[in-house]
Amino acid sequence: MKSKRFTAVITKEKKWYVARCVELGVVSQGKTIEEAQANLKEAVELYVESFGNEDLPEGAAEVLFYPLEVAVGG
Repeated sequence: MKSKRFTAVITKEKKWYVARCVELGVVSQGKTIEEAQANLKEAVELYVESFGNEDLPEGAAEVLFYPLEVAVGG
């Protein structure tokens, strides 16, 4: 069985960790980072199983996080 690499981002939202697969738009959550990771992996595996892996996008070659400042209010 082949494997494919995707980009995952985890953010803390109130009491939950929310995990997102950037390329597929799949989202899951967990009460711990490890639980969110495991739940996202399962969700992505089910997504790939359901929709096939023929036209899956490539994983991001580079991920960049940076501070973004925008003007707000008056």
